[in-house]
Amino acid sequence: MAATGSEKQGTKAFYVTTPIYYVNDAPHLGHAYTTVAGDVLTRWHRQRGEKVWYLTGTDEHGQKIMRTAEANDVTPQAWCDKLVEEAWKPLWEHLNIANDDFIRTTQKRHTDRVQEFVQDLYDKDEIYKGGYEGPYCVGCEEFKLPGDLVEAEDGTKLCPVHKRPVEILKEENYFFKLSAYGPKLLEFYEANPGFIQPESARNEVVNFVKQGLDDLSISRSTFDWGIPVPWDEKHVIYVWIDALLNYATAVGYNENPAKFEETFPADVHLIGKDILRFHAVIWPAMLMAQGLPVPGRVAANGWLMVGGEKMSKSNLTGIKPQDLTSHFGVDAYRWYFLRAIAFGQDGSFSWEDFTARYTSELANDYGNLASRVAAMVGKYFGGELPASAADGDAEKAVHEGLAKAVAVADAKIGEELDFQAGILAIFDFVKQVNGYITEQEPWKVAKDESEEGRARLATILYTAAESLRAVAVLLNPVMPETSQALWDSLGAEASLGALADQPVQDAAAWGQLPAGATVTKGAVLFPRLEEPKKD
Repeated sequence: MAATGSEKQGTKAFYVTTPIYYVNDAPHLGHAYTTVAGDVLTRWHRQRGEKVWYLTGTDEHGQKIMRTAEANDVTPQAWCDKLVEEAWKPLWEHLNIANDDFIRTTQKRHTDRVQEFVQDLYDKDEIYKGGYEGPYCVGCEEFKLPGDLVEAEDGTKLCPVHKRPVEILKEENYFFKLSAYGPKLLEFYEANPGFIQPESARNEVVNFVKQGLDDLSISRSTFDWGIPVPWDEKHVIYVWIDALLNYATAVGYNENPAKFEETFPADVHLIGKDILRFHAVIWPAMLMAQGLPVPGRVAANGWLMVGGEKMSKSNLTGIKPQDLTSHFGVDAYRWYFLRAIAFGQDGSFSWEDFTARYTSELANDYGNLASRVAAMVGKYFGGELPASAADGDAEKAVHEGLAKAVAVADAKIGEELDFQAGILAIFDFVKQVNGYITEQEPWKVAKDESEEGRARLATILYTAAESLRAVAVLLNPVMPETSQALWDSLGAEASLGALADQPVQDAAAWGQLPAGATVTKGAVLFPRLEEPKKD
């Protein structure tokens, strides 16, 4: 059973991480998809009143970075600095990502702690020296098992992710005794069935571990762009060992015990399914070897597909997020991928689908509702929200619909990471309020200038405005800019305070928006789309 916000408060922060992204190139939609999901999840938990820590960052060591830098005639560090400062950090700011920290694996706060962690394992006899010969994908920075490879028409062995030939490595390396942790991992998976999500990912990992684990090479000796192995500086630490440890080093491992105690381990690691084994097998084994607690959950999202191919730079289907935000807006961008694709499954993107959903759900259903309600309060009550009179069955149905939407959204987004179902529950309520207005026909009721007619009109418009108050609270983690605009339009800031301080779990409590609030018709939340420019 998940802990409530009040139980977590004052003990451990709700700690969420993205992968630290490889900076061989600028970020694309796949990177942004995971990062937005983490941002929505952590904003939701903040609006539950919980302590939250959201970490993202960049993975800056390894052979792929070194080769990319060489190809661009710069040093690896210069390449990383340029990409981080000119591409990665600006994009997260552009997408309203409210991360608490940004870790870079070239930072001293990370490199020193990684050496200490690996030295500890070596001192515990968990690491030994040996030789390695086998296939390696530089794109994945991963030692591949022969059974993982796919065969080209000419018989060449290819990485299944990058569809590029693997390299055969023969090196003297240091190895972590991963094979010893197979039984412990299987026991842990059995005791914690929710550790790996979705179920298909869990089944993949369990079957993989049941086949038996090989010891893991944790160093490289044929290049030097990495963290030196502390007892043998002819070797650098394998980039994935280096990378995984960011989740510990960023929150004070061996440096800030108080911070580490109140944050580690992560409650949720958000990852792409192509790096599942690193996070669900190698990472918990490393922590077990060090006597540290393992994460609460590893949630693998699917791939974004374009034309049936995984979106990436290597297969030329990479699309810049700015290509979409310049057309649809940042909030619509944040909303679309979580609403259109079930988290954990592969999903296809198309301009046509985005355009259709934007027009139907955002502009017509949600944006038009906000505009109509503000316009009617302005027209019939001079912009001052009237007090509701007696609620009838129609109003009670709205109250019940809101209670259901809040309960479903809180469970789906806050606990199950089913962003799509949570968002749909909120938009089902938006549709219900639209239907309520259509049925009640306030424009006709307004023609009745009797006391009863005015009271009825006041009830209809208060019900609609109060519903929008709740919608603004619920959608704030997903679409913070438009939610704030709606909050301001309803005059809620003056009476209820900051939108970010409104608890999502309490959004269904009816009557929070006070009569007399100043309702204004602001800019259209979701403007009509212009035709995209043709190259």
